[in-house]
Amino acid sequence: MGIDTYDDAGVYRISDEVALVQTVDFITPIVDDPFLFGQIAAANSLSDVYAMGGRPLTAMNVVGFPSKKLDRGVLAEILKGGGDKVREAGAVIVGGHTVEDEELKYGLSVTGLVHPGRLITNQGAEPGDALLLTKSLGTGLVSTANKRGKSSREALDAAAASMLRLNRDACEAMIEAGARAATDITGFGFLGHAMNLARGSGVRLAIELSALPLLPDVMDLARRGMSPGGTAHNQAYYGPMILWPGGLDEVWKKIAFDPQTSGGLLIAIPEARLETLVSALTRRAVAAHRVGWVEARAEPGAFGRVILRESGA
Repeated sequence: MGIDTYDDAGVYRISDEVALVQTVDFITPIVDDPFLFGQIAAANSLSDVYAMGGRPLTAMNVVGFPSKKLDRGVLAEILKGGGDKVREAGAVIVGGHTVEDEELKYGLSVTGLVHPGRLITNQGAEPGDALLLTKSLGTGLVSTANKRGKSSREALDAAAASMLRLNRDACEAMIEAGARAATDITGFGFLGHAMNLARGSGVRLAIELSALPLLPDVMDLARRGMSPGGTAHNQAYYGPMILWPGGLDEVWKKIAFDPQTSGGLLIAIPEARLETLVSALTRRAVAAHRVGWVEARAEPGAFGRVILRESGA
């Protein structure tokens, strides 16, 4: 499984029992504290392995560092934070690479393991499946507001707590419940990743806007123009693929296309297994937000679609 699908990581089968899951991701700082930034960046990088139903095994640091601008103690704290999160995931850092860069960047190249028969991709969603989301949206808006000194402590703390949490528990729950498909919500925003799931599975998704969970203050921050630059890029690319309801408040576009860092999993599961998934998530103290359903298979020869609704009616 490689770049010809819309999946979150590459997969290489070694045997009938073992396959490698491989991914790489790095980000620029979204919080001021370097240790916290390292933790969040690592959690973000590890997420793609969990989205595939895999278990992280090894990781390598990927760093761009402006040594002429920042003290190397900052880099040490970032690497400590990343190492802390990798250990929490049960993986080990085996090396990495650092380059001189004008802008600070940090992330991981991650290798994980998965049984080929238990691999979860974004290609398995079927009409009638329920769609669940495991984390609230708005980390891009909150992070941008924080950079401008406009974020409340409540919003910043909630966003940090969300970004710090690994998707490991959500991954275990969806495997236990028998999920058909999944993707993690990161840089392409909620709608970008939902669209990739729709395209990968060749289905049409119906998303209920009012059901989308939001971090504190996100609606207000969107109205105040706190969107990061990636929002416009996401909307320009994915917007034409989305069917929007008439008279939609434009603020929803800023929220639904908001680039997420270490966002939750969007999971497609048969309606008959929905309660099993909710129970499995609840036992692990993971949120379970029903945000829509798989409505129909896409028309022959057409990509999947996402249809937005302001209510379930």
